Amino acid sequence: MEKNCRRIFLKNLIGGAFAAAIAPLSSAFQDINKKRLKKGEMSYRRLGRTNLWISEISLGGSPVPDQAILQQVVERGINYIDTSCTYMNGNSERQIGRLLKDVGRDRVHVGTKFHLRGNWGEESIIKSVDGSLKRLQTDYLDVLLIHGASNPEQLTDERVLGAFDVLKKQGKHRFSGLSCHSSHHEIVTKAVECGHYDMIQLGYNVFDIQESEKNVETYDDYLGASGTRKLIHLAASKDVGIIAMKTLKVGGKRQNLEKYKTGEISIFQAMLKWALENQNISSVVTEILTFRQMEEDLAVAGQPLSEEERKSLYSFVAQNLKDYCHMCGFCQNNCPGGVLTTEILRYLTYFESYGKAVEARQAYSCLTSRATVASCRNCGICEATCPYGVSIRRRIKEAHTLLG
Repeated sequence: MEKNCRRIFLKNLIGGAFAAAIAPLSSAFQDINKKRLKKGEMSYRRLGRTNLWISEISLGGSPVPDQAILQQVVERGINYIDTSCTYMNGNSERQIGRLLKDVGRDRVHVGTKFHLRGNWGEESIIKSVDGSLKRLQTDYLDVLLIHGASNPEQLTDERVLGAFDVLKKQGKHRFSGLSCHSSHHEIVTKAVECGHYDMIQLGYNVFDIQESEKNVETYDDYLGASGTRKLIHLAASKDVGIIAMKTLKVGGKRQNLEKYKTGEISIFQAMLKWALENQNISSVVTEILTFRQMEEDLAVAGQPLSEEERKSLYSFVAQNLKDYCHMCGFCQNNCPGGVLTTEILRYLTYFESYGKAVEARQAYSCLTSRATVASCRNCGICEATCPYGVSIRRRIKEAHTLLG
């Protein structure tokens, strides 16, 4: 039955059966013009209630490019840079700090993050942020974020809120936020409803058009069990800003994507355009490591997605979806052996699709044996609960072989 569902989905996706469901997106660019400011070649959108106007294309700091490219992206209009205390062992923040001195602090909005790992508390968060400020050579952050909030309880923990409050009173950050890598529904919903967070950095990419193979009532929108678009709409209803990340994440192993090119538009440019169609997205954060990537990404700002490009995107999704993890967390939350399946599949993506072999192996090595394939009981519950039919057991074994 599941195989039949998958075949039907593949046929419908390539054949364009989603056209009616996504029709509002085709006109979204007409509506979004009311919420866009354009200066030079870059367009800017409001980041929710922060009232910061940030570039549609933002720069990711893991890793950051060399100083020549850093300065050039700012000159070309990018005014938001995302980083973290752990990126490049702190060197990401150091390089951005040098940039701020060169171009002027007022030209760039900076967001950095702290982790909730090990024996953390209010004091350790404050110490982490003070370290970030020193490396960034600045007195304040435009946005301070929790890095990869792993459960909704963290968001209202008195130690977290206490640290945010102390740092805010000290003038060390203007707005609060979080990034979310998994269990999106619970974490994003909590972040919006608790009212403590001004923005969220959330994974959002073209694979979110994929329907789930199982009917999950909790997430009943047409994007399937991840319910990503519904979450983004919820955030917008409370004026919580959304920055999309992992937009250029591709399914399965690294591959030649030239066959999906439409005219002069690459598959990566089409992916960025697709995400920016959503008028509730303020910006898409991407890594820009070469001048070629800079030109490719900047060319997307303010440009709509053509129907030919859309069709190419959907063909790409249909042919690569079986190995793509949506990070919904259902498998991990239901694993009786405690295997951190979602985390493992995320590290596998870093290895296969991002070219971050060293980082992926380091992250995997930090997992205890009880959290890896060693504790897998081969019961199949993970696959039974996966709304997308991903071959989870096979994939975590592949991850162990590649990363272990």
